[in-house]
Amino acid sequence: EWIPLRKRVIPPTAYSTFFRHRLRPRGSSKRSRPLGGQPFPGLLQLENLSREELVDVLRAAVVDQKGPLVTLNKPPGLPVTGKPGELTLFSVLPELSQSLGLGDQELQVVQASGKETSGLVLLSSCPQTASRLQKFFIYSRRAQRPTATYCAVTDGIPATSEGKIQAALKLEHVDGVDLVIPVKSPSRKDFQEGVKRTLSHFHVVAMGSGCALVQLQPLTVFPSQLQVHMVLQLCPVLGDHTYSARVGTVLGQRFLLPADSTKPQRQVPDEALLRHLCLTPSQAAQLPLHLHLHCLHLPGMRPGEAPMKLLAPLPSYFFRTLQCLGLHQQ
Repeated sequence: EWIPLRKRVIPPTAYSTFFRHRLRPRGSSKRSRPLGGQPFPGLLQLENLSREELVDVLRAAVVDQKGPLVTLNKPPGLPVTGKPGELTLFSVLPELSQSLGLGDQELQVVQASGKETSGLVLLSSCPQTASRLQKFFIYSRRAQRPTATYCAVTDGIPATSEGKIQAALKLEHVDGVDLVIPVKSPSRKDFQEGVKRTLSHFHVVAMGSGCALVQLQPLTVFPSQLQVHMVLQLCPVLGDHTYSARVGTVLGQRFLLPADSTKPQRQVPDEALLRHLCLTPSQAAQLPLHLHLHCLHLPGMRPGEAPMKLLAPLPSYFFRTLQCLGLHQQ
């Protein structure tokens, strides 16, 4: 699998194995499922869940439990933290700890994907283990050693098959919403006021129907970093209803619109993409974000132990998108 802690190139013949064994959700068939009345199978309807039902969902989402570590495959739409009284992952950790038989050892979040992102969440019932892992992630970032691999479906195909994306980013509060804005040629004062340098690696795994399956490895941490980085490549993530509007098209040519004056709006796939996805425009307006934290690299838990690699299968709707676009056939 591309890229572990040290960069290596994966041969094309290995892609089929990658799709067959690493990405396929449990219980999925090889054929694309009919849409019926549910265009996005497996999508969590958080507003319809009680606390007890959410605990049941999260318990079923456990992909690994080893010692103090518990790994979940988080559905998209579930925030990790939030305001008091909101239903979040953090708010049900006491009940989840009891449900998993941990007794008084309450789980805490070590690493997690964002609200709209699906994929791995790493929890620990041991404060010392959590602290050690958090230090490992900080050290890895400083050494520019990737520890997380995301899978994304992009509307558009990057100009090169792999490379790195660097951008200075800042967070601005616009019309009641926090938005990430790229900053060209930032000054020292900009950095003092919160502008951050960001870096991600990308690798195109498959292409089809004007879209791509891309693996992304962030080497810095910033809100919505991967979404904004793919917009800068003129290839917004499918289901990005915040930043995709910054990519305009004239006579088939894509270009960037000014980030500070382009308001967020629903992503509008073209007619060809809608046909491939078998979606109506109203269904496309509800497309979930196709960004999934697929793999985490961790150190061994004891001296002399080999490093660990945690994997989370794709959500059903994500895998169906790959089938519709023919991306699994590369």
